[in-house]
This record gives sequence, structure tokens and C-alpha cells, in this order.
Amino acid sequence: MSKYDVFLADCPARTTLDLVSDKWSVVVVYGLGGGPRRYTDLRERIGGISNKMLTQTLRSLESHHLVERRDLSTAPAGVEYRLTDLGESLLGPISVLARWAEDHADDLR
Repeated sequence: MSKYDVFLADCPARTTLDLVSDKWSVVVVYGLGGGPRRYTDLRERIGGISNKMLTQTLRSLESHHLVERRDLSTAPAGVEYRLTDLGESLLGPISVLARWAEDHADDLR
């Protein structure tokens, strides 16, 4: 049994839920589920996300230890992102949610 309760206003679990339930966080984590991706590949994969929003989302996920950033020593220089072990543990629930959303999109229109 958890010591946290998302129904309490000051509960750290509610902050965690806010982070992982954000639309772009869900899509970015799901997008990284297939393995590491370069920034440009991830941006192209996620339709409708701006450079600014992708950067903000990746920084937030990185600061919460869900995503790792790796500078690539390529020409031109690049950046690659991958899920951490903690991020991988979130992939299961997010995958279920994403599949549910795809299956029921017409029902909710």
C-alpha cells in the first residue's frame, strides 16, 4: 500500500500525475518507446508539436529522470534522447492509454 494519496492537494503523487498525464509528455514517452531517437526524428514523428514545446517537454522529462539526453559527436552535431529505466516503467501504462485512445477516438467525437 502506498503512503501517498492523489486525492490530497499537497501530495507528491499528484505532482507526479500532473507530469505524466500531460498530453505532450505522454506522446513523447510513447514516441521514445521504440528506442533512442534523435531530436529531429522525434519532432518529425510527433505531428503538431512545436520545437519550443518539444524542447520544454524533453527538459521536464529529463529533469524528472524519465528521459536521458546524449550529445552525439557527429557532423553536424546532434542530440539523442532515450527513456531511462524509470521512463521505461511508465511506457506500459502509457501504451495502454494510447491504444485505448486510438480505439475509442471515434466514440468520443
